[in-house]
Amino acid sequence: MKRLASLSVLLFISLTTFSQSVNRAQLDSFFNALDTHHLAIGSIMITSAGKSVYQRSFGKDQTDQTEYRIGSITKVFTAVMIYQLIEAKKLTLDTKLAAYYPELPNAEKITIAELLGHRSGLANFTNNTGFDNWKEQPKTHDELLAFIKNQKPDFEPGAKADYNNSNYLLLGYIMEKIYQKPYKDIITERIIRKLSLNQTYYGVKPGFQPGEAISYKYFNNEWKPDKAVYLDNFGGAGAIISTPADLCKFINALFAYKLIGQQSVDRMKTIVDGYGMGMFPYGDKQHQGFGHNGKTEGFGSSMQYYPENKLAITYCTSGEVYPKSNILDHVFKSCFNLPDTIPDFKIRHLNTKLLETYTGTYSGNSGLEVTNTLDEGQLVLSLKGQPFKLDAISEQEFWNAPFGFFFYFDQDGKQLFVEDAGTVYELHKK
Repeated sequence: MKRLASLSVLLFISLTTFSQSVNRAQLDSFFNALDTHHLAIGSIMITSAGKSVYQRSFGKDQTDQTEYRIGSITKVFTAVMIYQLIEAKKLTLDTKLAAYYPELPNAEKITIAELLGHRSGLANFTNNTGFDNWKEQPKTHDELLAFIKNQKPDFEPGAKADYNNSNYLLLGYIMEKIYQKPYKDIITERIIRKLSLNQTYYGVKPGFQPGEAISYKYFNNEWKPDKAVYLDNFGGAGAIISTPADLCKFINALFAYKLIGQQSVDRMKTIVDGYGMGMFPYGDKQHQGFGHNGKTEGFGSSMQYYPENKLAITYCTSGEVYPKSNILDHVFKSCFNLPDTIPDFKIRHLNTKLLETYTGTYSGNSGLEVTNTLDEGQLVLSLKGQPFKLDAISEQEFWNAPFGFFFYFDQDGKQLFVEDAGTVYELHKK
């Protein structure tokens, strides 16, 4: 009994110590700066052993109750429900796609495991199909399946891993065939009600709904409303709306084996070629985490869990200027007390000698090419004849406030990263 008591005390101290190590003041200062400079709109929650240790909403009219489109984090929900079917022996990892959709390319070769791990090789239904022209309009299952059927596969099943929305759209459709119910009803019964995720639901109505965040893009010094895609077109690949609090509840329950067993969770987080069978790796060698990101028309999201520390980090944004990946990197370092310099986005004046190392022409595999020059002591980047003045916020990082672009120089000016919200272009000096 004494030994058990000692272990309990040690566990309590460990959890308490960890939760206290989250630098709340530092995070508050960081999110205040993002809000003040109109660099992000969103909400974040951090839990330790299931208990909230930090929660913050900022920008526009966001509150802790604001609901966000979480994009591809939906895939984790879909994967969990597929493993539930496997545990119920209604499906196996080796089941072929041909059992449900024999008309699709390579259906007799593609397995459930390959769909889960993005190894099917099927064409992505959102690529090369005029997506921008139909993303706001409802499509039937048959119409979306035709987008996959009528395109040549990208590679042979199992040859490699390549992220693809078609994989999880099909997994959602397979679930509907097995249960003989719409995905919306399945997820409500199998996960949402079970965990009392009161602000999580499947999006079936056009446009933004009451309580749901509106997405924005930053242009010419102001946030401008973005369009709302028709979520039901994404099905099991990206149609869920939720909050950081509900996502924390979900990921904590998943790693507590309340939804599927340990063997299934272990399969989800077994990484091959950078991909798990339902999750992706996060963190570093000392702090190994798992989870998923999401992105859809103005929205971004991230759900991460670090099993050794029982730490969950969930973030949702409906307006992104300063890249979400940078925000989460600072949050990660704050949670684990790692060395970091939190940006305050104040303009610095750098000496001309340093700025000269950043002049010249840079190009990359994306086809993007820019030329940097100095104009009265200020760095100016020209893209297709359009000049952008770059203000320094550190010796290596610059930004253009009116358009929300960020620029980072590395390798003594030989490498340039151009960050446009969630998109990063890597360029090299000629």
